[in-house]
Amino acid sequence: MKTTYKLISVISIIFGMTSCSDFLEEQVPQATLTQDEVKNPEYVDNVLISAYAGLVTIEDMNASFSLWNYDTRSDDAYVGGSDFSDGEPFHRLEKSTGVMTTDWPFSSIWNKFYNYLSRVSLSLDILASADQESPIIQERTAEMKFLRAYGHFQLKRLFKKIPFVNKPNMQEADYNALSNTEYTNDEGWQQIINDLQDAYAVLPAVQSEKGRPTKAACAAFLAKVYLYKAYHQDDANTNQVTSVSSEDLQKVVEYTAASLYNGYGLEPDLHNNFRPEEQYENGKESIWAIQYSRNDGTVYGNLNFSNRLIVPCIPKVHDSGCDFYKPSINLVNAYRTNSNGLPMASSATTDDYKVGSNQTVDPRLFVTVGVPGTPYMFNTNFMMSESNAWSRSGGTFGYFVSLKQNVDPALTDIYLYLCDSQWASSMNRIVFRYADVLLMRAEALAQLGQTSEAIALVNQVRKRAADMANASVVSNYPNKYGVHYAVGMYNGSYSKEEAMEIVKTERRLELAMESERFFDLVRWGDAATVLNRYYSEESQKMIFLAGSQFTANKNEYLPVPWEQMAASNGHYTQNCGQW
Repeated sequence: MKTTYKLISVISIIFGMTSCSDFLEEQVPQATLTQDEVKNPEYVDNVLISAYAGLVTIEDMNASFSLWNYDTRSDDAYVGGSDFSDGEPFHRLEKSTGVMTTDWPFSSIWNKFYNYLSRVSLSLDILASADQESPIIQERTAEMKFLRAYGHFQLKRLFKKIPFVNKPNMQEADYNALSNTEYTNDEGWQQIINDLQDAYAVLPAVQSEKGRPTKAACAAFLAKVYLYKAYHQDDANTNQVTSVSSEDLQKVVEYTAASLYNGYGLEPDLHNNFRPEEQYENGKESIWAIQYSRNDGTVYGNLNFSNRLIVPCIPKVHDSGCDFYKPSINLVNAYRTNSNGLPMASSATTDDYKVGSNQTVDPRLFVTVGVPGTPYMFNTNFMMSESNAWSRSGGTFGYFVSLKQNVDPALTDIYLYLCDSQWASSMNRIVFRYADVLLMRAEALAQLGQTSEAIALVNQVRKRAADMANASVVSNYPNKYGVHYAVGMYNGSYSKEEAMEIVKTERRLELAMESERFFDLVRWGDAATVLNRYYSEESQKMIFLAGSQFTANKNEYLPVPWEQMAASNGHYTQNCGQW
């Protein structure tokens, strides 16, 4: 299919990627489909599989589509690694200082997402030439619009001002004329919503193949985009939240209605969402997940290589672990609870949490963070300690370890593999899970003043956390490691402002280390206040953060990469902030 090669080559050139035209011209197709055959519903999946494959094969450890690399700007995590020169542009990014438009990570993630979108665009163009009365063609078109929305959504969270690749049969002249300010910020979110609404009207409640989006997945996605859209940031000269739209919040409420999620619910143990075994993957809390695989006939399987930098140094197992995305002291302390089992105010004590102390904590801490004095990945053969054996940096970035992306070393060569001297697993990555749906609904209701309903939803999530003290992978920690659990429910009446603070705190505790925190802070307009306070407090303990300073109306978004600005023929506008 030479048209496939041509389109991908053109998009690669337009968006600043290394041209692959010479390479493609040298390749001899091993199997071909005619233009008429690809329009046939019987064969159409042979084309669309390329778009789905892009979710796995295009991202990499430096440009993960989960955006964990970019969540290190939040108060949840440090970049980590061996030292400050290891992934230096990311370290500058986490300090919000010295960031340059020429830093390679920005072009890397930009190019990879547009490469992915090129596959989706090709698929949609082919589907548009097929029989539009065919139910399978209609359904596959809906799936591709969902995938297109995913690419644009992630790019917009990162860069704010982006070109939208959402018109049919785009030619080279169309790409050359693209502008990243064709739409206002509000209109940009609406472009993503338009794709999702089209998809929602067609997608089925159940898919026979895991990984294809369902109607519930589309509802969850719509709720998330409307939630971002609700916090208006349409002043071209700032990133400030100028207003909050009640109309958009009502849409969040609409798309998080319980009736849309029949069959979904909270897992009894939070850890079940982060296990590679088949009996746990695509569980009842997983609404849509990126599907990785093993033993599928490829060299390594379609494994998750995007998380391989997060593997820590584990003595006698994989000492080559790169030890990135390290949970912060601030995050660990956030799980401390007061005498009522509610989150403790950061000013309530100056003592950092350590295993064996008398402080009570939320059990979710030990499912999210590997804490010295407890077993890595719940395997007592690998007890973590404050030693250089467990920290590649010798403690520069602390001794905490992220658990949600990692796999028990006992499962090596089963679900965890050593590939080219680094580690990869077949564990799926959940993009939308039911707890997030509950908390999105709680946030919308709190903003709308329906605080009692919002708090009831927060308590629903906290009830799962409380139950984990008695039945979970960490329920034996009090007896074995001297930790103390306490999780209480919120009772009484709360103002809109109080309810919002409760929701914000709960989102952090529940979704920590899932790459949501930084983007939540920007969406709420809280980033500068929260992160500058964090820099001030955390730099007293972690000296590498000294000199950090978050500049409002600049550091909320990445700069449009220099290469893209230079190649845009003046059609792109840089984000505000004097980059």
